[in-house]
Amino acid sequence: QSLTHQMESPSTNSVFQETSDLLDCLKSELTGNFEKVVVGLMMSAPVYDAYELRNAIKGAGTEEACLIDILASRSNAEKKEIIATYKKEHGKSLEDDVCGDTSGMFQRVLVSLLAAGRDESTKVDEAQAVQDAKDIYEAGEARWGTDEVKFLTVLSVRNRNHLLRVFQEYQKISGRDIEDSIKREMSGCLEDVFLAIVKCMKNKPAFFAERLYKSMKGLGTTDSVLIRIMVARAEVDMLDIKAEFLKMYGKTLHSFIKGDTSGDYRKILLELCGGEK
Repeated sequence: QSLTHQMESPSTNSVFQETSDLLDCLKSELTGNFEKVVVGLMMSAPVYDAYELRNAIKGAGTEEACLIDILASRSNAEKKEIIATYKKEHGKSLEDDVCGDTSGMFQRVLVSLLAAGRDESTKVDEAQAVQDAKDIYEAGEARWGTDEVKFLTVLSVRNRNHLLRVFQEYQKISGRDIEDSIKREMSGCLEDVFLAIVKCMKNKPAFFAERLYKSMKGLGTTDSVLIRIMVARAEVDMLDIKAEFLKMYGKTLHSFIKGDTSGDYRKILLELCGGEK
């Protein structure tokens, strides 16, 4: 963990050059998933997020899961920093790249998240919360076809406390949890991104715990997801993620990683995870 985010505020170009040289050196000496973790740890948080987004977009197919994981879970300030870093590192606009690689309503949701316009206050407008819940209900469960724009309007701009109140009210009106309704009303990437927004609002560490669990359970491991979350959250909320993982699945994250990986890759992930508990 000591490697993580050591270069938050480089003072001169020489630091960038040294970092770049070191990364090149590491890449030539290391291989596979171990290399991906080490290289990720050498980057500051916004640089790593921008790097992951760039890789998700420029491949043969877009890795939508990466776009969703990062854009649905970062704060306004974090997103603004990612956008600036993306431009500086890759010479392109993140929004342009996202638009060039996605389409339809899914694209609109991502662009809305990139706008970083969420209210981050804590105040709840009771009357508005009731109205929001009604609007979402009438846009989904209560009609043929779903008016996704209504979902987007509420889910992408309201603050967390307000949304938690909206979700309570929605349950009262519809008799269903908002997540169940999204699963019934939507599919594919659109369903995934709306669910991610809701889950991050309800409990962000639980969202990451579930993503980690799904990356490892069953046959094969989705290493891209496992690495991205372990590197990005190591010094942010890993203790909370571990606690949620244990609560949700009755096993430690440590034991899951141990059983699912091997060699130096396993060792470095276990270091990032911390102890058994």
